[in-house]
Amino acid sequence: MNSSSPTPETDRSKLPSYRLPALDTDFILGDSMRGVRFLLEYAKAEEALRAWSVRSTIVVFGSARVREDGPDRQPFWYGEARAFGRIASERGGALKPHGHVRDNVIATGGGPGLMEAANRGAADAGAPSIGFNIALPHEQLPNAYTTPELTFSFHYFAMRKMHLAMRANALVVFPGGFGTLDELFEILNLRITNKSPPVSTVMVDRKFWDTVVNFEALIAAGMISRADSEVFDFAEDAEEAWAKLAASDLNAHSG
Repeated sequence: MNSSSPTPETDRSKLPSYRLPALDTDFILGDSMRGVRFLLEYAKAEEALRAWSVRSTIVVFGSARVREDGPDRQPFWYGEARAFGRIASERGGALKPHGHVRDNVIATGGGPGLMEAANRGAADAGAPSIGFNIALPHEQLPNAYTTPELTFSFHYFAMRKMHLAMRANALVVFPGGFGTLDELFEILNLRITNKSPPVSTVMVDRKFWDTVVNFEALIAAGMISRADSEVFDFAEDAEEAWAKLAASDLNAHSG
């Protein structure tokens, strides 16, 4: 307790302790309110998604560093991510052709690169899409193609991951680095541990994925089972990715 105290002449209504808690940023941003901030990050996005009638999503992961005019295979990856965003939006229910809810809405991490490409494809179709951004020192500013009312910013990775996973009917993964691998393996782990409904997972460009992750070596070493490797599939382009998803159950969150 501070031994000093205001004088009788002090206007008590100006004291920090007198501020309404909801309007006291020093209090809200303090350590004791971490749980409240966590809840707010859940509730703000949840309210907006419900207002837009978003029942389910298709999550697209991929590198923030890929450019439409980049070197090597970058233009191909960008073009296919954009094509997939358009195809899924036109055929999956994001335009609400079957009722009053939107299904299989494209959702990304909201940043540049392949995330931008998928959101751009949805915009090409005239459909809404979601950007679940995370506050980072670099590489993570919202791209220009997410629906403005569905463009979110998170401080907590855990809450962002929860929103990415909780409505997902499917996951389409384009080439990427640490962030993409992190999200991919988290979703796969939720699937094989039955902590989430069945989520169809397709990785685009098998040559890339076979180069960076040796799934057969993991099986041979007993780190994963053969059955574990059957919860995901590969595709070479946007059309094949959509065909494999359409042949699976895209109704995990549509009941």
